[in-house]
Amino acid sequence: MAKLYVVGIGPGGAEDMTLRADRALRESDIIIGYTVYVELLRPRYPEKEFLSTSMTREAERCRLALEAARSGKTVALVCSGDSGVYGMAALVYEVRGGAAEPAVEVVPGLTAACSGAALLGAPLTHDFAAVSLSDRLTPWEAIEKRLAAAAEADFCIVLYNPASRGRPEHLRRACEVLLRHLPPERPCGIARNIAREGEQRRFCTLAELQDAEADMFCTVFVGSSATRMLGGEMVTPRGYRDV
Repeated sequence: MAKLYVVGIGPGGAEDMTLRADRALRESDIIIGYTVYVELLRPRYPEKEFLSTSMTREAERCRLALEAARSGKTVALVCSGDSGVYGMAALVYEVRGGAAEPAVEVVPGLTAACSGAALLGAPLTHDFAAVSLSDRLTPWEAIEKRLAAAAEADFCIVLYNPASRGRPEHLRRACEVLLRHLPPERPCGIARNIAREGEQRRFCTLAELQDAEADMFCTVFVGSSATRMLGGEMVTPRGYRDV
């Protein structure tokens, strides 16, 4: 029976891929994904057939994967992080439409909010919100409203897609919105190339975050009113009374 796995491969390192994701990739005849993610996987699965497309061609990747699965192949369409958190799972279902074939199985993965938080310490131990700063699919006005609402609610905030060559000012613009509601000394952290070569972490205040360098390989964390730096780590206490 034709089958399409939509697989979250985590941040990129083999140690952070789930056993379920690895099993799905090993069962697949073809692995399809964005070029960067395909190249991360190729050395681990050298016997597989790989197909890749560049960024912004997500719908094309979904069609390729669905067509290959309908031809009788077992296919894995891969995403970084989790397949359903800013991933490809919903788009696969949209492109497949009302059809029941091929069968689709969504395989979760370790999203950057989790892996980046672990790199920085424990900033997400309490309630948090995730907001993508990419306005390619979401109007900037909507992004601003979500940032303001998250700040007003005193969530820790995880910023995905903070900046790119085409939108280098988006992180600064986001900080301008947050600074209308949050103090400039609020602790922040940046995780880059999580679990990959060149992994880095940086800490700063919200005021300093305005001028920080960031790109699509970064995930940014803005603390809540409870967040503080403890022993060089960014920590948001859960609120246990006996500490």
